[in-house]
Amino acid sequence: MIRSIIAVIAGSVVWMVTALGMDEVLRKLIPNSFGTKGEVESVPLLLFMLSYTLLFSVLGGYVTAYIARRKEIQHALILGVLQLAMGIMATIQFFDTAPLWFHLTFLLLLVPANIAGGQLRIMQQQNPGRGVRATI
Repeated sequence: MIRSIIAVIAGSVVWMVTALGMDEVLRKLIPNSFGTKGEVESVPLLLFMLSYTLLFSVLGGYVTAYIARRKEIQHALILGVLQLAMGIMATIQFFDTAPLWFHLTFLLLLVPANIAGGQLRIMQQQNPGRGVRATI
């Protein structure tokens, strides 16, 4: 039980640090792309933000599954539902910072992205030694 709780907390922390950290990096690198209240109108930037946010959700699901060591999909699902609840609250609070399509796409893909991370961990366990290898 403790391992399960730690796994979900770790996955959540991984997502928060990576996704919110990348948001801050973008604000520093391209400050003119953000309005005074943080709003973004650039479709390419919104698509980039959506992409990395979902990629980091996959990472969070993977970390959760890795730490859980059992019932990987269920743990990743729990993380996804937790992220969805937090995402709904964030969407309500920051609704005017992005268009509706961005918010809906983000919310609809959060749970599947986390589950994909759990599935990646299962695939890795089924194929040990088939990691990414650099060849020279």
